Amino acid sequence: MSCSSLRVTPNALLRLAARVTLLLGLSLGGVLQAEPLATPLPGAPVLQEAVPAATSAAPTPGDGVVAAPVDAQLQALRERLQALPAEADESQRLAAREAFYAEQNLTAEGRAELEAREQAALAAEEAALAGQPVVHDLSPMGMYNQADVVVKGVMIGLIIASIITWTIWIGKGIELLLAKRRLHRELRQLKGARTLLQAAEQARAQHSFSSLLIDDAREELQLSANSLDREAIKERVSFRLERLVAASGRKMSQGTGVLATIGSTAPFVGLFGTVWGIMNSFIGIAKSQTTNLAVVAPGIAEALLATALGLVAAIPAVVIYNVFARSIAGYKAQVADASAQVLLLVSRDLDPQASPAQAERKMVKVG
Repeated sequence: MSCSSLRVTPNALLRLAARVTLLLGLSLGGVLQAEPLATPLPGAPVLQEAVPAATSAAPTPGDGVVAAPVDAQLQALRERLQALPAEADESQRLAAREAFYAEQNLTAEGRAELEAREQAALAAEEAALAGQPVVHDLSPMGMYNQADVVVKGVMIGLIIASIITWTIWIGKGIELLLAKRRLHRELRQLKGARTLLQAAEQARAQHSFSSLLIDDAREELQLSANSLDREAIKERVSFRLERLVAASGRKMSQGTGVLATIGSTAPFVGLFGTVWGIMNSFIGIAKSQTTNLAVVAPGIAEALLATALGLVAAIPAVVIYNVFARSIAGYKAQVADASAQVLLLVSRDLDPQASPAQAERKMVKVG
């Protein structure tokens, strides 16, 4: 190789210097890319992870950089939403959320990440709440104390109706039992009497219900003493005795209508209390913005207590009413038997008063 071949020209030196400069620039650029830029180029997107969590630099419009930490932004968003009035609807909440995004100059990626953090925070709060033992007094008295004032009024009314039902059962049951026993004894005495006067003496000695029947029959006999039509007398006595039987049945049926009313209306009153309580529970769920079962269940249980009390008041009322209906029907039958026995004594007393001509005509007809 000759020396002329190693000769360096000025053009070659310039090209060599340009290449060295280019290599040094590329190396310096690689080092700079490994560190965060203090001032990003306008319009150049910067990843969320490349921004330090503690940065507080004010963003420039359109740079797409998140201005504050995500946790601080989430707290600010919650405060913004909580500041809304309680009657704010979903559109107002969405408008407030969009206004917050605009104030923070969040990009689509920043919004998505903030919403993901928000969902994760809500899930963590619900999980923490589910992990904690939530203490609720689920006894009947505790649920009554925690119920709404309308539900409390319904419960008190149903409890009073239940007390009335059992009071009527005790009072009317004792009255029916004593009346049926007394009437059964009087009926045996009426069957043993031969005349109306003998039956009246026995009735006065015991002050029984049969004395009313006997006195009414004797009064009609005295008023019809001048009447010759004995069939008409018997008909008038029978009519008066029927009125006494009907009056005794009405008197014994007093109070049973209340049982029928309680039995038919108590379930609907309890259902009204349940609907009102569940409505208030859903309002509370909407305000708390949580569907955790530990939060929702107590309110629904308080509402269902009203229906339970309605059934407690209605079922015994219906059963007791049916028992009384059958028992009163049996009592009316006993009173009707006593009335028929008194009418039999009246007919027996009227037969000897027949005239000799009527007796002779009866004998002729028999012959």
